[in-house]
Amino acid sequence: MNNQRTLLTKPELSTEKSLKTLVENRTVYSLNNCELNLFETYQESQLVPLKFNDLVVTSMLRGKKVMHLFDEPGFDYLPGETVVIPSNVEMKIDFPEASKNNPTQCLALAIEQSKIKDTLSFLNERYPKEGVDNYWQLNYQNYFFYNNVDLAATINKLIKECMSTSITKDALADLTLQELLIRIIQTQTAKSIDDGLFSNPNNPISEVIEFIRLNLKENINLKSLSDKACMSTTSFYRFFKRELGMSPIEFVLNEKIKYAKKLLKNPSIQINEVCYLSGFEDANYFIRLFKKHEGITPKQYQLLYVN
Repeated sequence: MNNQRTLLTKPELSTEKSLKTLVENRTVYSLNNCELNLFETYQESQLVPLKFNDLVVTSMLRGKKVMHLFDEPGFDYLPGETVVIPSNVEMKIDFPEASKNNPTQCLALAIEQSKIKDTLSFLNERYPKEGVDNYWQLNYQNYFFYNNVDLAATINKLIKECMSTSITKDALADLTLQELLIRIIQTQTAKSIDDGLFSNPNNPISEVIEFIRLNLKENINLKSLSDKACMSTTSFYRFFKRELGMSPIEFVLNEKIKYAKKLLKNPSIQINEVCYLSGFEDANYFIRLFKKHEGITPKQYQLLYVN
């Protein structure tokens, strides 16, 4: 997973006259199976409690929070990041930088448990995963991750439907909720793999990922990966995309960039050598791709660790 967070479209802030409080001022949009809450805070505060009766998907829109969850150390929560919190779990939130000129804004989408259960049952029945005892399910231990493009687009779509005045908004929101749950599960799986925490021997993707990581310098293509998974190229592509929300080749490129970042922490290594060891044949292509992923060139990334 790279360091680029995809930002969400920020709804307008509340007008000053409509504010009921300066700490977690709440605007609510209710639909049949979900409730969109927009929270805004305009002054510094510490350990503000918040709890929902349903599972809640939260995403930062403006400013900075420090989140305290599950008796674990607090962590910074910034725009472009999402936290998924089970029902009836209390979070405590610090607002270290909030002010009238620098408010925080965060969305919290509460989803009814019945909708989650029905969606997961539908996915497992109609689109079962490969492998034994391998199911569509949310991972409540993997609750904090960066927004990728697909996840951000789905959340933006759901915000739009929740705030719509159309008579079809509930129907469209229901379809988007299904998509959101798929995107979250895919993002959680990708993050588990990236963090080295994915361990499911019953999932064919495990062996493929190990093969990719051991052969980054080789010419890895879709055919070699599908052969490794004992699938046709078409079936393998669909399987991989369904699991991670990205194509096999996109994943290979992500792994190469991840390995390049590890190499670049050595201040004496040359960029051309990093390019070769990471499995790229063209240095210019490597530099362009690295900058696209990380926002800076390999040399600039390397200098961050020198300094």
